[in-house]
Parts: sequence; structure tokens; C-alpha cells
Amino acid sequence: MSPSPQPQPQPQPQDEDPFDSLLNLESNFYEEGYSQGMADGVQAGRTEGRQLGLEKGYQKFFEAGRLYGRAIVWANRLPSSSSSQPASTSLPEQSQVKELSRLPANARLHKNITTLYALVETESLSTENTDEAVNDFDDRLKRGQGKAKMIERAVGEKSGDGEKTESGSKGVTV
Repeated sequence: MSPSPQPQPQPQPQDEDPFDSLLNLESNFYEEGYSQGMADGVQAGRTEGRQLGLEKGYQKFFEAGRLYGRAIVWANRLPSSSSSQPASTSLPEQSQVKELSRLPANARLHKNITTLYALVETESLSTENTDEAVNDFDDRLKRGQGKAKMIERAVGEKSGDGEKTESGSKGVTV
């Protein structure tokens, strides 16, 4: 009898080298760290973005409210069309009320105060979070700040924003 062919053992594919996991250790840690960093970054980005948005929104509306209040005061200081002054009443000495002086009768000043009031009037300022609304708000605020400076110079008041600006060559604080 002839020897029967014995089945040759088939070479079995090696699943993985036991050291492959060690060789890929750095890339595995990199991928894991990257995915964790992205997840944390998305959450932190939203939180920080919201805080920054609230802070900037507060600053902008604070400035708009400040200009609005100044416009109301200036408008009330304008000379009224009626020349009658309210009758003075006798007040106790303890509660003396100081009145602001009237502004000069000036058509341009009156127009600038009216324009300032219209620019920063709170009912018409949009609080939407769209690019168009934000740009409109910023534009109105900048124009309002410019009008306020013109009015301050016409009236002879110092800047109400708490900052002192100096005139370049004269060194005069305005």
C-alpha cells in the first residue's frame, strides 16, 4: 500500500501580532485624546461663547442706555416753545432742588438731540441675533456716539463716557 497522503496542515492566518497593540499605542492614545478634546472643546466653546456674548451685549446696551438717558436730559433742557415758566413754589431749605440750565436756542442743536434720541431709542433697537440686526445696532450706536460728541461740544460739556480725551497740540482736556 502506498502511503496515504496526509493532509498538509493549512497555514492559518495570524490574526494579529500580539505586539501590534503596543506598536500602535501612540496613535490609539492620540485618537482617543483628540476625540475627547473635541467633545470638551465643543462644550467649552458654547459656554465661553455665551459668556462673551452676554458680556458684549451688556456693554453695548449699557452704552445705548447711557446715550438714551443723556438724550432725554438734553431734550428736556431745550428751550420750550412756550415762554411761560412754572411758578416757583416755596420749598423748605432742606430739600432744595437744583435745576439744570437751559440750552441755547439753536436749530442745529435741537436737530442733533432729536436725531440722537431717534438713534438710541430703546423700543426701536433690535435684540435679534442676526448679522443684519447686530450690524444695524452697531451702526446706530456709533452714529449715536458721534451725535453725542457733537452735542457735548455745542453745549460745552465734558465727555460723559468717563474717558478724558486730549486735544493733540493744545493739551486741553475735553
